[in-house]
Amino acid sequence: MFENDKLEKIQAGEKAYKEKLDKLTQKRPERKPEFKTDSEIVIKPVYSPSDIANFDFEDKLNFPGSYPYTRGVQPNMYRGKHWTMRQYAGFGSAEETNNRFRYLLDQGQTGLSTAFDLPTQIGYDSDHQLAKGEVGKVGVAIDSLLDMEILLDKIPLDKVSTSMTINAPAAILLAMYIAVAEKQGVSQDQIRGTIQNDVIKEYMARGTYILPPDPSMRLITDIFAYCAENVPNWNTISISGYHIREAGSTAVQEIAFTIADGLAYVKAAIDVGLDVDKFAPRLSFFFNAHLNFFEEVAKFRAARRIWAKLMKERFGAKNPKSLMLRFHTQTAGVSLTAQQPDVNIMRTAYEALSAVLGGTNSLHTNSRDEALALPSEESVLIALRTQQVIGYEIGVTDTVDPLGGSFFIEKLTNDIEEKALEYIKKIDDMGGAPEAIEFMQKEIHQSAYKFQKEVESGEKVVIGVNKFQMESPPPEGLLKVDPEVGKRQKEKLEKLRSERDNDKVKTLLEDIRKAAHTTDNLLPYFVEAVKAYATLGEICGVLREEFGEYQQQIVF
Repeated sequence: MFENDKLEKIQAGEKAYKEKLDKLTQKRPERKPEFKTDSEIVIKPVYSPSDIANFDFEDKLNFPGSYPYTRGVQPNMYRGKHWTMRQYAGFGSAEETNNRFRYLLDQGQTGLSTAFDLPTQIGYDSDHQLAKGEVGKVGVAIDSLLDMEILLDKIPLDKVSTSMTINAPAAILLAMYIAVAEKQGVSQDQIRGTIQNDVIKEYMARGTYILPPDPSMRLITDIFAYCAENVPNWNTISISGYHIREAGSTAVQEIAFTIADGLAYVKAAIDVGLDVDKFAPRLSFFFNAHLNFFEEVAKFRAARRIWAKLMKERFGAKNPKSLMLRFHTQTAGVSLTAQQPDVNIMRTAYEALSAVLGGTNSLHTNSRDEALALPSEESVLIALRTQQVIGYEIGVTDTVDPLGGSFFIEKLTNDIEEKALEYIKKIDDMGGAPEAIEFMQKEIHQSAYKFQKEVESGEKVVIGVNKFQMESPPPEGLLKVDPEVGKRQKEKLEKLRSERDNDKVKTLLEDIRKAAHTTDNLLPYFVEAVKAYATLGEICGVLREEFGEYQQQIVF
């Protein structure tokens, strides 16, 4: 990239600079003996062309919208259209969450993002004994199509894109969404959105699993196949690094383990006979935007490059859309503090900016009070306005990849790519992500432990926690979920079961039971069952009985 004689001159200048710097730091030492990113990448005082001396522009960078998509998947990125501005929302009943959805859409949000309560995430109805005390607490309770109808009331599903953070029972929630759209007169080929549907990550880092890996992978590939034919604008999976990062991973581990998961899903789909260029264009990813600003920007760029190259070289994908890593980003929940919660507004703003400079396609900004409670309406509005300020006021969307070409950013992108590929090679040698779950768990645990030690020692500064502490009055205006929501959900279920055609429900559940032992795609069976108002817990109960439940291995 640089002529040899000019490079030699630059390197000579760099040597002189280093000598001058050494003399200075002998007199006045720097703040730290060594500066590193969270992924242990050493940060030099300054970067120059010599750090990317052998840089191949077309192979490493190229132009936006061109392979390997380091600079973004669209040629004009945000000059054409802003990222989708989503706010993750869901609490209590479907009625309460619908009100929040409509409020956010009125305030300029451009897509919905749905949080489900814990019983829904692990496939239990609100009247199950294991749901007691958890109904509506960390998300909305969805027991049946009736709840989904209320959740999406007066929301035009042919115009609004909806993301659903649901994994183990993702196929059933998607079936409900399809059924609601049909009731609205919206055909399956018109609806747009995403289901998370990433179960490997649940085994590794989050814990809301139901079935063992093999039947879980079957449900995932059934979704790929069904949507490729019937729901072409739906993102069939959101391969999630977010929860891996929240569990304590580094930035490098986040993209390495996430991409390894993605490779496992692609292989599973190809193994059951699906054409990579038919399903891969609808794969999407979900990443965390954390606090080490430049590392985060470089992480997003490296992830796109790695995915494009592996899809092309490993699976022979030819469709350019199969090579594009499209991703949603959420700012780091784990970075929020209960102490001095207003400081979280700044943390979230910088994290969101790193996602935008890294070329995200969709973004959720966390609210200042989420370390204390579910976000209040006022806090959610501040979080949404944070995105809007970045998008409309500060000029960072006027050119594509504004940090591209920075010696520091390009070197950091290269370093992250190299370290992530080393992890992916280790995982490949173990047989792939499903076989490497315990290895990845252990790596995450060790990184989380190291981070916590650094916070407790003061080596890593957290404002308000281990530095610049101050006494603050108790926070006011926190959102509290009505404790009666569980009781109301039980009453709603009781009424539903008394009014529906229970013989028809029984027949349709039995059809699912039989289909479980065939190679039939299970999605059409789920769609018919939810239309008859079979509940989530009833359908998951059949799957549990036929496939068994996953038992986690504890790894230290």
